[in-house]
Amino acid sequence: MNLERWGWVSLGVNIVLALLNLAVAWASGSLAVTAEMVHNSIDVASAVAVLVGLRLATRDSEDFPYGLYKVENLVAVGVSVLTLFTAYEIGKEALASSLSQPTITPLVIGGVLASALLPLFYSVLELRAGRRAQSPALIASAQDHRTHFFTSGLVLAALLAQQVGLPLDRLAALVVVVIVGKSGWNLLVDGMRVLLDASLDAETLSRLREAITQEPLVTEVRYVTGRNAGRYRFVESSVVLRTVDLEASEAAVQRIQQSIQEIVPNVDRALIYARPMERTHLRYAVPLESIDGPVSPHLGEAAYFGLATLRTSDGQVQQQEVVANPHAAVPKAKGLRVAEWLVGLKVDIVLLREDLSGKGPMYVFGNAGVEPRHTEAHTFAEALSLEQRATLPVEDS
Repeated sequence: MNLERWGWVSLGVNIVLALLNLAVAWASGSLAVTAEMVHNSIDVASAVAVLVGLRLATRDSEDFPYGLYKVENLVAVGVSVLTLFTAYEIGKEALASSLSQPTITPLVIGGVLASALLPLFYSVLELRAGRRAQSPALIASAQDHRTHFFTSGLVLAALLAQQVGLPLDRLAALVVVVIVGKSGWNLLVDGMRVLLDASLDAETLSRLREAITQEPLVTEVRYVTGRNAGRYRFVESSVVLRTVDLEASEAAVQRIQQSIQEIVPNVDRALIYARPMERTHLRYAVPLESIDGPVSPHLGEAAYFGLATLRTSDGQVQQQEVVANPHAAVPKAKGLRVAEWLVGLKVDIVLLREDLSGKGPMYVFGNAGVEPRHTEAHTFAEALSLEQRATLPVEDS
């Protein structure tokens, strides 16, 4: 999307609005229209600043390896300051000017109506483009144009009221002060949050954590943080992986980065710090024919699975439960779905009676760092007992 083109169009719209309100203010002598004309004039300067920001934000620089993206936020802050200044000017004029009544003609009414509808129509298009591009400068400009629709609407209402003998010109100017001031304050707060490296919003961080957790090799997400820079985002996360293999770790990190890029738009950089899991505990899974029955000879056909967590130092069972196989009734690819389910449960070792060599579940387990291990046990308890004996250290005779 050509954001600079939007900047030029915005400048043109603001120039048209400023000239239109200047003509209406000269013809009517309305304080409210004059204040709106001042507002438009400052927006012309803001549009120029947007163009500068959009041009600089896309440049590469050795002195700024993280990009000049925050220039857009500086522009947004500049827009907010100019907006607040506009509110001050309008308020000063409304409180200090004389009570001269404006001259109302059909051309004056038509001019004010046009100055209300033009920014409304343009703000819809610009806001849509700004959200797609995640550009704070365009969004700020669109919000300011939306403000013009309301302020010009108030001016129009005041002029129409003047026709029936209600002198509301000064009151309309004061209401414009409140609307413009609130808009400027919101833009200032949003821009300063980015310039001060405030965190990404809670919803975005939650989506990022969920995306990282979906990686099969991830056993723990220690932290996820991020910040905005212009319309781009920078993400950092520390994860624990169920592998010590360097190539497998790098592949997992690449998958996490790709997932983040797909879920959260405009991520310029995602830094993932990965470290291997310390094996203080191992989580086992055993397929069972019934809730308290024998070990099932088939992974996918098992009605239940026994799950247990053993401490590696002494083989003690820390947690144990039996859960139903949610894919037992699936007509096809039961083994694959069960394998993916067990990976999602963060299982480390699956004790099996069958040989999975060359089968789909074996590849699922391999990619996730899960170890399929053969057992001769007939029950869940016996399988755990055999594993406990294998875990205990060998005593010297």
